[in-house]
Amino acid sequence: MEFLNGFVALSNFVLVPAIAYGSQLALGALGVTLIYGILRFSNFAHGDTMAFGAMVTVLVTWAMQSIGISFGPLPTALLALPFGIAGAVLMVLMTDKMVYKFYREKKSKPVILVIVSMGVMFMMNGIVRVIIGPNEQQFRDGERFLIKAREFKNMTGLDEGLAIKSTQAITVVTAAIAVALLFWFLNKTRTGKSMRAYSDNEDLALLSGINPERVVAVTWIIVAALATIAGVLYGLDKSFKPFTYFQLLLPIFASAIVGGLGNPLGAIAGGFVVAFSEVMITYAWKKVLGYWLPDTLEPSGLVQLLSTDYKFAVSFMILIVVLLFRPTGLFKGKAY
Repeated sequence: MEFLNGFVALSNFVLVPAIAYGSQLALGALGVTLIYGILRFSNFAHGDTMAFGAMVTVLVTWAMQSIGISFGPLPTALLALPFGIAGAVLMVLMTDKMVYKFYREKKSKPVILVIVSMGVMFMMNGIVRVIIGPNEQQFRDGERFLIKAREFKNMTGLDEGLAIKSTQAITVVTAAIAVALLFWFLNKTRTGKSMRAYSDNEDLALLSGINPERVVAVTWIIVAALATIAGVLYGLDKSFKPFTYFQLLLPIFASAIVGGLGNPLGAIAGGFVVAFSEVMITYAWKKVLGYWLPDTLEPSGLVQLLSTDYKFAVSFMILIVVLLFRPTGLFKGKAY
């Protein structure tokens, strides 16, 4: 019984939150790795692309809520999500045409595009803050919990209650569907195969008659969709605040690099590695160890390696270690 109580506490505060957070990071890292693998540069504006798509979704959600449109027990934001994706797609395509295309045609080095993407990042960040403001915004509605702690206690007779937020379940299911659709598209459709060929060997792909501008446009569309989905899921699970998405850039890049930059499967694995590392290192293990250890060994302190304030420092440490000892990542992507 004590072991089960400890496992429920672990699930409540570590396993379930880390799985949801890992799903969000995986979607974000997929966007970063697609840009790197196909367009061959690290897009530092990806976090703010997430913020922009999420912002459009938030605004449309508020509009729907104001006229009485809802999605029953599910968040209304899921109905507004297609509008957010469309807004992000328009933004990235316009940015590519006005900014990136110029440098692409000049065959600029990747480091130039990285610097350019930083300029785009600040521009998009400013646009989001001007439109929706810098403060935290709540847009979640519908049922808050899928499983409530008190109901779980009554059902199982355990001392510890398991609470699973509906947004956590929605995050995992939506991320799984998005990833499945992405891999189906890349492996089964003609356009997806063209993108893979362009990524593997640009010159050979051009000789084969592949239209590079079409590949670029489709890549940006997919990346904008993934970024918006990740941004909205994160906003529903936590809250929407523009600056938070700028901060998320570090764990997202860490996820992509840990898994292997340019490798979609690696991006997913890296997202969960980073998420579990952040959550486990910043969690206070006192309660779980209190259930699992004998009374004589029960810890008196919190048994917390790092405060939650240093959550992003964990991503930074992981990033440094991987770049130093295995720059191609777990799945042998392209060296950074």
